[in-house]
Amino acid sequence: MGYLRSSFVFSLLAFVTYTYAATIEVRNNCPYTVWAASTPIGGGRRLNKGQTWVINAPRGTKMARIWGRTGCNFNAAGRGSCQTGDCGGVLQCTGWGKPPNTLAEYALDQFSNLDFWDISLVDGFNIPMTFAPTKPSAGKCHAIHCTANINGECPRALKVPGGCNNPCTTFGGQQYCCTQGPCGPTELSKFFKKRCPDAYSYPQDDPTSTFTCPGGSTNYRVVFCPNGVADPNFPLEMPASTDEVAK
Repeated sequence: MGYLRSSFVFSLLAFVTYTYAATIEVRNNCPYTVWAASTPIGGGRRLNKGQTWVINAPRGTKMARIWGRTGCNFNAAGRGSCQTGDCGGVLQCTGWGKPPNTLAEYALDQFSNLDFWDISLVDGFNIPMTFAPTKPSAGKCHAIHCTANINGECPRALKVPGGCNNPCTTFGGQQYCCTQGPCGPTELSKFFKKRCPDAYSYPQDDPTSTFTCPGGSTNYRVVFCPNGVADPNFPLEMPASTDEVAK
């Protein structure tokens, strides 16, 4: 009987080890509530100042993103809206957020058993962010940051309530959206790149903006407002929420 019990425990541990490739801790360090979102796994979670949310990401997860939503109000059924990053009016996101939103993107155990990850401003900017492996290693496996005063310095044409929008959403066209072949940086993408050199500033900004860590052995941390202060464009107190359903 003890042998069977031990075998069951070993099998369970093996299953868990196989299933989860990375643990991602999401922390809100902002002096206001952030409603964190994560797809294709995780959904959403209300994070008051200092709170964390742990996401267990399976092997092979790709096209994944984590972002923060601001100015949200949700009812007891988890329905409502957010000023930035809204994902169809629900607390538990299943689709991507509405720009502008600062993105942490990742794909686990891909080519050469590497994790590929980045911070992206291709959808614009709403919250300062750090994305980092919990145990950095050689090469491009180290913390990256986007903590500049982008909302406060946002060009007038891109400025929207709660954030700084992206040129593609604002103007459209190949020059900014890069949907019909190769494209290069623009004056507007350079605005973002100058302030956050680690981050994607336009869709084909890969050479300077993609980072890698060993797959299957690296965990990560995403921090909103890593410096612990609000961007000057944010009030210290965001609008009150009726969201009481996040656990």
